[in-house]
Amino acid sequence: MDTNVILLLLLVPLIGSLVNIFFGKKLGNGSGIIATIAVLISFIVTVIAFVQVNSTKVAIQGDLFEWIAVDRFTISFGFLLDQLSLLWLLFVTGIGTLIHLYSTSYMKGDENYAKFFGYLNLFIFFMIVLVAGSNLLITFIGWEGVGLCSYLLIGFWHKNQDYNDAAKKAFIMNRIGDLGFLIGVFILAFLFQSLDYMTIKEALATGTNHQINTWIGFAALAIFIGAVGKSAQIPLYTWLPDAMAGPTPVSALIHAATMVTAGIFLITRLNFVFDLAPLVQNTIAIVGAFTSLFAASIGLVQNDIKKVLAYSTVSQLGLMFMAIGFGAYEIAVFHVITHAFFKACLFLGSGSVIHAMGGEQDMRRMGGLDKYMKVTYITFLIATAAISGFPFLSGFFSKDEILMVAFENNKFLYIVGSIASIMTAFYMFRLVFLTFKKGFRGSQEQKNHLHESPLSMTLPLIILAFFSIVGGAINLPGSNWLNHYLQPIIVKSTGKAHELGTEAYILMALATAGFLIGLGWAFYKYIKNSEVPQEDEKITGFHKVLYNKYYIDEIYMVIFVKPIYVIATFFRDFVEVALSGTVLGLGKIADELSLQGKKAQNGNIGLYLFAFVFGICILFYYLFIAR
Repeated sequence: MDTNVILLLLLVPLIGSLVNIFFGKKLGNGSGIIATIAVLISFIVTVIAFVQVNSTKVAIQGDLFEWIAVDRFTISFGFLLDQLSLLWLLFVTGIGTLIHLYSTSYMKGDENYAKFFGYLNLFIFFMIVLVAGSNLLITFIGWEGVGLCSYLLIGFWHKNQDYNDAAKKAFIMNRIGDLGFLIGVFILAFLFQSLDYMTIKEALATGTNHQINTWIGFAALAIFIGAVGKSAQIPLYTWLPDAMAGPTPVSALIHAATMVTAGIFLITRLNFVFDLAPLVQNTIAIVGAFTSLFAASIGLVQNDIKKVLAYSTVSQLGLMFMAIGFGAYEIAVFHVITHAFFKACLFLGSGSVIHAMGGEQDMRRMGGLDKYMKVTYITFLIATAAISGFPFLSGFFSKDEILMVAFENNKFLYIVGSIASIMTAFYMFRLVFLTFKKGFRGSQEQKNHLHESPLSMTLPLIILAFFSIVGGAINLPGSNWLNHYLQPIIVKSTGKAHELGTEAYILMALATAGFLIGLGWAFYKYIKNSEVPQEDEKITGFHKVLYNKYYIDEIYMVIFVKPIYVIATFFRDFVEVALSGTVLGLGKIADELSLQGKKAQNGNIGLYLFAFVFGICILFYYLFIAR
């Protein structure tokens, strides 16, 4: 029975993908319906499995077959549906279903409509493999699979070379992190003769020595590098903003709720490894905090509506990593869940705006859309309030928990996270005010075509906005349902179940004050003073540095890309020429020798007899005289 549940969960999206890729053109608009139903079935199966595990407290595990067996080292092709994987699958398949439904209208009329849904279903399949794998190798298959699908989806409109470049950038930068992941896998395989999560967990529970702890530290650092690549942290974050080249549903699926949270999932799954590497945990907290601040500062001045949301994603992921660095895995997961709701809503809302604006993404060309798109505006406003930390919405509780943990563990990083949160409130309400308020700044033609999106696009927005309001209820201070739910997974957590004491109220008040500062700052500039961001050529000073993202891409180009081009050119023009010349020279020598040898093959029987007799004489001389 358990194996059937796992197979149904896995195979339905895969079958949906194959049907759309091979037969999609014949199905027409039906391909979108098939893809949506496939993910919906996986969601229903996940809900059933979640209810079963939550009531029995026993994980669903199934080994489909023994995959690799070398001496004592064996790897099963197995899957594990426990509290952590099922929680992740709930929002992966649930939000995935809403995004598929949204895409049926958003992508309507695209020449590769069926292929798009084939790729989306394939992405969901690999994400399920990643989350449900019972060992690191299965997880790695899903890890690489979502990387491949992100490449296909980011570069989906491949006739635009910039989009192809963005897809390649995402693929290559993720490979850098993936090398770290592989090194970590090899170290753990060497230490424990297994890659199974439960086997490693049980081995560590029996105790370790200093030498093993040292190697575990290296493994944790290597796996963290893999997480940095997938979850877009400094220095491997630059692929994610460029990934906005893909269709907006792709941005919502990959960069809100699924792929970019894979790093958080992996570290949480291996919490028993990271607990033994405190230096690595400190590094994670520092990298997360400064990534959050760094990305938020860039988001302050971006004018592309999707780029603002992209840097917001990087910033929010940084806060999650900061929580993980303090050992507060449950709180990081809490923010992953709430972030999935409001960020998916924001991305889909931006898609609704772009759809109404005929493809326009520059907020300087928008304004006053609240009059034409009331549902999009209200849902977008709710999600913006949630991510900004508006009191009692979902983001308020999850972000407040992270800042509380930071305050208890490192006051400096608490300040860094708080500043990033103030910036979040500013740039998100800046986005709302520039997009939806004041007068319309686009062309008359665009104004004539402004309209609310169809129900298949607004319904997901309404559902996601609702969960952006109530999502925080899963871990309210005092009840802390999520903390208790994840207890079987988290071996040792420093994330406390915060009670409503004096300190908690003070920190909540400070967080609310930060939200009001960001909101007031944005209101003063863009509503009261009616400011509109300058055109690109007029931007100067530090504003220009922020607008150009601290020139990090240009720095990477000078430090890494151009030297590689120089080395590659040298090998092409000199080393490859020399090697080719050597190989061809040897060939010419052999050819010349063969030409001389062919001259003896002239059909002269006397010459052949002479050669025969001469050879016999040499042979006899060697056998009887030379010895």
